[in-house]
Amino acid sequence: MVLALTLPLRAQQGPDRFSALARIDPETSHILAEGRHGVKIGLGMSQGVPYRLFTLDGPPRLVLDFQEIDWTGLKPEPLLQTDRIARAQFGAYVPGWSRMVLELTQPMAVSRAGMTIDPETGSARLNLSLAPVSQEEFAATAGAPHDPRWDLPQPVELPKPETRATGAPLRVMIDPGHGGIDPGAEAGSSSEKDLMLTLGRELREVLLRSGGFEVEMTRDDDRFVSLERRVTMTHLAGADVFISLHADSLSEGLAHGATVYLLAKDASDVASALLAERHDRANLLSGADLSEADDEVTDVMLDLARQETHPRTESLAHALISGMTNVGGPMNRRPLRGASFSVLKAADIPSVLIEVGFLSSPRDLKNLQDPDWRANIIRGIRNGLVNWHKSDLARRPLVRQ
Repeated sequence: MVLALTLPLRAQQGPDRFSALARIDPETSHILAEGRHGVKIGLGMSQGVPYRLFTLDGPPRLVLDFQEIDWTGLKPEPLLQTDRIARAQFGAYVPGWSRMVLELTQPMAVSRAGMTIDPETGSARLNLSLAPVSQEEFAATAGAPHDPRWDLPQPVELPKPETRATGAPLRVMIDPGHGGIDPGAEAGSSSEKDLMLTLGRELREVLLRSGGFEVEMTRDDDRFVSLERRVTMTHLAGADVFISLHADSLSEGLAHGATVYLLAKDASDVASALLAERHDRANLLSGADLSEADDEVTDVMLDLARQETHPRTESLAHALISGMTNVGGPMNRRPLRGASFSVLKAADIPSVLIEVGFLSSPRDLKNLQDPDWRANIIRGIRNGLVNWHKSDLARRPLVRQ
C-alpha cells in the first residue's frame, strides 16, 4: 500500500519531461482478472504524463488522475474484461486534468504501480495490480489528497449576496447537466452532456438577445463540475434563478416529453427517485466524502429558508411548463414532479431541473438533435422566465423580508 501511495508522487516530479496532450491507445488498454481475486490494469498512451492514484470508500473506488489524456476511442465494454470491476468512467475532470474512476466490487489495494516509457517512440504504459484487502484496511487508507494543481477548490465562506435593485435584469444561472468524465445518458453517438451544453449555450444566446436578462453558466465547455460546486457558483454569481438542463434515459417505462422537477425530500414517483439517484452519482466522480451526514442545525435553518423560497420556485416551475406547453412541447403526461436532486439545494434561490426530454425516447432524441426544435423549446423557456419574473416582482411587496 505504501508503494501505491509513493509511486504517483514520484511520477509527478519533473512534469516538464512531458508535454500534453497524451492519447489513449484503446488497442493496448485493458482491465483483466489477475490470479484468483486480483485485477491487472494496463493503459497504453502515446506519451508519458504525470499521474496520481488514490482510493475512495462508500462504495470502494480507485481514482486515477492524469495530466492530460485524450480518451477518444476508448469504450468501457472492451476495456473491462473482468467482473471484478463494476464500472469504469473516464474523461475530462478540471481544465488540464483527466480522470478515470473504477468502481470496485470489493475493497482492493494497489500492490504494484509503474509507468514505463519507450525511449525510442516516447509511448508510455501504466501498469497497476490490485489485490483484495479487508474493509478495515481499505477504509484506513482511503481518501482524496488535496493539491490545488489537481483538485476542485475547497469550500469557502460565501460573501453576502449583493442587493439587487427592483427592475434589474433577471440573473439566470444555466446549468448544462453532466460534463467531462460524466457523460450522463448516452444513445448511440449522442451524449446528454453534449446535447445539454449545446442547448445551454443556445438558451444563453436567446436570453441575452431578448434583453432583461443576465446569464451565467456552470460550464461552457466539456468539463466536470461537481454538484456542490454548481450550487456554490450559483450563490457566488448572485443568481436570481437556477435552471439545470438534462435529458436522461429511463429503461423503466416509456418516459418521454419535457418535465420540470422541484426539490422534494420524498420523490413524487419511482421514476423520479431513480433519476435523482443517477444524477447524484456524479458525487462518486468528484472525490467527495459522502460518509458524513449534514449538520442537523444547518438542516433546520435551510428548511426554513426553503419555506420562503418554495412558493416562488413552484410558481417558476408552473411558468416554465406553461411556456414550453404553449410552443408545442411535447410535455410529459405529468410535467411537474419532485425529487431530492442535490443540484437543487440552494435554499434561497428558486431552482428547477428541466428534463427537456429522454434519450431513451427516439422522438425526444430526434427533437434534441434538431436545431429548429431546440429553438422552439428555448423560446418556451424564455417566455416562462419572462412571465414568472413579472408576476414575481408584483408579489414581492407581499413577501416577508
